[in-house]
Formats: sequence, structure tokens, C-alpha cells
Amino acid sequence: MSGIDRSGLRPRFWETVPLKKMTQAEWEALCDGCGKCCLNKLEDDETGEVAMTRVACRLLDDSTCLCAQYPIRHQFVPECISLTAKSLEKHLYWMPQTCAYKLLHEGEPLFDWHPLISGDPETVHAAGVTLRGQTVPEFEIDEDDWEDYIIEEPQ
Repeated sequence: MSGIDRSGLRPRFWETVPLKKMTQAEWEALCDGCGKCCLNKLEDDETGEVAMTRVACRLLDDSTCLCAQYPIRHQFVPECISLTAKSLEKHLYWMPQTCAYKLLHEGEPLFDWHPLISGDPETVHAAGVTLRGQTVPEFEIDEDDWEDYIIEEPQ
């Protein structure tokens, strides 16, 4: 994916259109491009607590924080989650606190740095919400060592 297409959308649709009624283009445009959902996470079996790591999916482009093969990602990563309005609720527990899908589901507004608000996909990086240039590809780190890469979620 070279970028998230935000052209030709209804003005401020996220404020008036329920998630389940959004077009596919509107749904995709909600993604802020932070890449945090593509970071590997560790879940504590006893507490259910989820820790984010700097260990990124092999398809994450560390310079753009976008999937390098988004349209065909399931060919390479069959377990990659296709987030939909229907599946959203079961994934909320691990999703980033800044995620537009999560915010809108919870009735919260988007942050000013979100590209739909700012008009600029770089504002998410400038706000320090992404881990641009800070991830390591999963094929370089043994899964047993992922806990050495646990991070606090950038806000």
C-alpha cells in the first residue's frame, strides 16, 4: 500500500455515519497509518493483559508504518486480521488506545493529528504516535525473545 486513499469521501463522515454504515473507502480512511496494529503483541494467559512490542509483522514498512502488501497481505500472513465493523468488538482489547476505530466505537472524537482532521498523513508521525524507524522485523527476533522488546504504547 503506497498510502491510504482519502480522496472523494463525504465531508467529516466519521462524525455522522455509524461504523456499520460506512463505505469500504470510508472504513479504510479511518486508519491513521500508525502501524501499531501490525506490531506483535504478547498476551498474558492469566490476566488477559496485552503488551505491545517493537517486533513488527514482516510486511510492515518501518519508514511509512503501512503494510507493504496490504491488498494481498493474506497471501503472506494468513493470520492477519481483516478488521470490519462486525469484528471490531472482539478485537478492541488489543487495539491501540489512539485507534480511530476504537475511538469512534467508544463515542470519542478523533485526535487533531489524525489525517482525516489534519489533511496530512505526516501529522500522525509528527505527533509521535507511530514507531517510525523504531521497529524490528519479526524474522530477525526469536519469538522467545519478544518480551525483551515490550514497549509502552505511544500516545
